[in-house]
Order: sequence, then C-alpha cells, then structure tokens
Amino acid sequence: MKFRVFCWLFTIGLGTLVGQAAKPAEPTAAPAAYREVIPGTEIGFEMLPVPGGEFQIGSPPNEAGRNEDEGPVRNVAVAGFWMGKCEVTWNEYELWMYSLEIKRRPSGQAGDGAKDQVADAVTRPTRPYVDMSFGMGKEGFPAICMTQLAAKTYCEWLSAKTGHFYRLPTEAEWEFACRGGTKTAYSFGDDPAALDEHAWHVGNSDGTYHQVGQKKPNPLGLCDLHGNVREWTLDQYKKDRYADFAGDAPADNPLLLPAKVYPHVVRGGSYQDAPERLRSAARVGSDKSWKKRDPQIPQSRWYFTDAQFVGFRVVRPFVAPTGDDIKRFR
Repeated sequence: MKFRVFCWLFTIGLGTLVGQAAKPAEPTAAPAAYREVIPGTEIGFEMLPVPGGEFQIGSPPNEAGRNEDEGPVRNVAVAGFWMGKCEVTWNEYELWMYSLEIKRRPSGQAGDGAKDQVADAVTRPTRPYVDMSFGMGKEGFPAICMTQLAAKTYCEWLSAKTGHFYRLPTEAEWEFACRGGTKTAYSFGDDPAALDEHAWHVGNSDGTYHQVGQKKPNPLGLCDLHGNVREWTLDQYKKDRYADFAGDAPADNPLLLPAKVYPHVVRGGSYQDAPERLRSAARVGSDKSWKKRDPQIPQSRWYFTDAQFVGFRVVRPFVAPTGDDIKRFR
C-alpha cells in the first residue's frame, strides 16, 4: 500500500499514470531551475536543469593523475534531469534523520494529508551515539557520514514529502553534470593551480568541510562538485566498469545496480583530498574501513563513523519513472 500511494503522489503532479505503458517523451527544452521548499518547514534547496545528451565518460590515458579505473573512455547518453545546486545540508537532512519536521508540527498536527502519511512511514535511522558533524559545523554545511542506504532512504522520504521523485544520481549522470560540457580534467580546465577558486581540497580547507556554495560553480551553475565532500552515486563500484560499454552506439543511461554492500561509487573528492582526486573522472569505492570505529554490534547500517568526507546531492529526472521502474532507484 505504501509503495502504491507513493507512486501516485509524485506522478499525479506530472500528469502521468502509474503502470502506464507508453513512456512520456522528454521535454524538447530544458525545464527551468526551481527552489523546493520542504513542506511544513522553511527549509529549501535549489535544483538546476541538466539537459540530457551524450559525452565521453572516463579520462584519456595522458590525463595527469589518472587511475586505471577511469578507462577505457566510452560514449554514454543520459536523459535530462535536475540536480541539486549544492550538496544536501544538515538543515535538510536532519528533518528526516531526527524526525524534526514531525516534531515541529503544531500540537501534533498531521501535516499535508496523504503525503505526510507516506513520508512519516519511511524508515528513519537510529540515533547516532556522537555528533556526526564531529564539531565541523551544521548550519549550511553538508551532511556527512551517512551510508549509501541512508542517502537513498532520505531521497525516498523527500520524494514522499514533496510529491516529486528524488534520488541519487547514477555515476554517469554525476560525471555528465560535473563536466558541464567540458572535456578537461576539471570543469574549469586542466590546471589544478586554479582549484582554489572552485573547490575545497587538502591544500585550502584547513582540515574541515565548509558551508556549501562558497566556491565558483561549474558551467551549469552547480557548486562543490569538485571537493568539499565526496558524493554518493547509485552505482556499485567495478574497476573495469567502462569496458562493459561495448559497441558503436553510446551506452544509454547506464546504471550498475548494487548487488552487495561494498563497494559503491562515490565521486568528486573532498576537503581531505589532493587535487588529482577532485578531477571530473576520478572514482572511489566505499570500504568497510569507513566503519572501523563504530562500536555497535552489529555495526550501523546508517552511519560511517570514519567517513567524515562523504555526503550526497539529489537529482530529479525530467521524466519521472513509473511503476516497477521506481524500485530500481531505491
């Protein structure tokens, strides 16, 4: 019942029907940017359009700092989507993490009817035993230390809450958006000497993350794709993943669905990383060592106590999935 109600909630606003056989056509022109305010709060976030298209995923053999898992370079096609201008902040994330949105409702008011019923039923993480910001700041700072499962569950809650389908980006979508039409090592060129203007990294961060949106955006207006915190994608990490994209035609919206807990792909580099790890093509797989200091038995499925460098941002496809397709992204 929960799944059927959720499908109805976000598709009805787009004029589509769950289970509909015909796939809606993608808009001929990119929809406009918008600000989403989370219902029942004054907290919102900016979403910017990323028109669909083709690009070459990975890096050429002569790119400085390149790793073997960034090749071979392959042609990929992605459909259009909106992407969060910035990483998800603690202001947004804790509404779900600590059920703050529910607690702020006056006199236990139920809120926005059917949407809130579904949103309130989404699983919440157990309360962490320490401050998961580790004293680095909350107001306007990126949320960190969550597992991929936690990030995906937040997206499920956000979708139910707003009636719009939000999810993590695929690895291909993330690189396509990060590049913003460029073919250079970074979205601003090949010279890491210019990185200070565009990113927080080990050379300028003073060992801490920073409030989102302070550095220059990429060509699409997206901030902090290079540095600040690494970002979750939907994909399972596979070292030779791009070798799977065979043939002359571009791989269409590729996604390697997770089949095991480790490793999953994170992108973008962080405030702890050297410049080469912030390149558009750089890839990292999650690791169980990210929970090394978790004292819980069994260890939490929601938190990475030793991954103070990983966060995420959300995307929303121009054409929302329907029916069983929704399950692929959960």
